[in-house]
Amino acid sequence: MATEPVRFAVDEERMVSGLLDLPSAPRAGYVLAHGAGAGMKHPFMAAMARGLAAVDIAVLRYNFPYMETGSRRPDRPALATATVRAAVEEAGRLMPGLPLLAGGKSFGGRMTSQAQASEPLPGVRGLIFLGFPLHPPGKPSTDRADHLASVVVSMLFLQGTRDTLADSQLLEPLSEKLGDKVTLILIEDGDHSFHVRKASGRDDDEARDEMIADMVAWVDRTV
Repeated sequence: MATEPVRFAVDEERMVSGLLDLPSAPRAGYVLAHGAGAGMKHPFMAAMARGLAAVDIAVLRYNFPYMETGSRRPDRPALATATVRAAVEEAGRLMPGLPLLAGGKSFGGRMTSQAQASEPLPGVRGLIFLGFPLHPPGKPSTDRADHLASVVVSMLFLQGTRDTLADSQLLEPLSEKLGDKVTLILIEDGDHSFHVRKASGRDDDEARDEMIADMVAWVDRTV
């Protein structure tokens, strides 16, 4: 199965690149945004896209404008959320009729949830976060999650138990507070990049396969 390059407009001034992995008989489509420090071609992003496509979930990953231009400074939230919305609209054109999920790695997931909280993303039935950045390292807080109360679709949080950007003592009570719309799955020994140590008894590929299996089960229940 080939990975197809795409380009789409964010606004009248900006175009961004994307990559589409489209299986022959997809059950759903996932609009996947990258983290703050690496773009859509990062090995983790590519492996997740290939793994999901192999189990019939189409994936559209894309760059935010700052990554497209080679800047290291993430876009401001207004531009980032506009990019999320443009990517979801492009996914609707590329995958007509498919139920859509949206989300992403760290920063990309948070910008997706902010976009959804401000105005529902068209066709999106749920959000999937791959390491939600609840707070900066060493500064436990739930302020970054305040907007999640305004998200009305189902949400899946995949979080490593060693994630320094999401203290489990804060994340677990938060998920309970948000209620039935939230599913929290902890990836044992995973850090913020879902790297696991040898002592865990498995490697990064096996941890990623575990995540994909969890995502598929949740998608089947949700969509």
